[in-house]
Amino acid sequence: MMRYMEKTSGTIKAEVTKFNKLSEMWWDKSGPMAPLHGLNSIRLPFIHSALSQAGLEPCCTRVLDVGCGAGILSESLARRGYLVDGADPAHKNIAIAREHARGNGIEVSYHEGLVEELLETNFDAILVMEVVEHVPDITQLLNQCAEKLKPGGWLFVATINRTLASFITAIIGAEYIFRMLPIGTHDWRKFVKPSEIVQGLHNFQLVEQTGIRVNPIGPRFNLTRYMGVNYMLSLRKES
Repeated sequence: MMRYMEKTSGTIKAEVTKFNKLSEMWWDKSGPMAPLHGLNSIRLPFIHSALSQAGLEPCCTRVLDVGCGAGILSESLARRGYLVDGADPAHKNIAIAREHARGNGIEVSYHEGLVEELLETNFDAILVMEVVEHVPDITQLLNQCAEKLKPGGWLFVATINRTLASFITAIIGAEYIFRMLPIGTHDWRKFVKPSEIVQGLHNFQLVEQTGIRVNPIGPRFNLTRYMGVNYMLSLRKES
């Protein structure tokens, strides 16, 4: 158990160090985080559509953005009127997120730390977007999120599938050929199949799933039925 805890702690620290180094570049739309800005154009409608169809009004809907980085998605949701909390263990990310939101007059409550350290509960929706491939125990993270959701609450997950296509596209293509991301951003062995997400959760219903097609020129993103590389899931907790 002690060796597992040390390994887990070391993994988290390594990921935090990696993203602290990138913290100054989060809001540069032509820099290393450009793909996240592009992904926002499809992530936001995907989330908003599901919540709207469930009858949730933004002004009354509490959303937690787990692994929020410097707040790209958090701010977009807050602009739509959602009540947004953002959590991230990288202190530089949170500092920049707070400064950027304050400078733009956007209200987001940011927390430095892991999701299990949050005291707040009863969120209407929790977002785990581009995060699970960076944590040592995916099932543990998802179930910690589930505990903080209201009955009937929504869980949104976006990540990269563990396939040959994703190795070619997300590692060789995105990092080495097109340089869309810094080399070493991803580890293919940590990519997660959709079935592993769903099987790791109890008392949840898979509501919608979609693939994401990436055009490296731009880059530009659009939804597709093919889920062999990037994908998004929406799941609803049983009431």
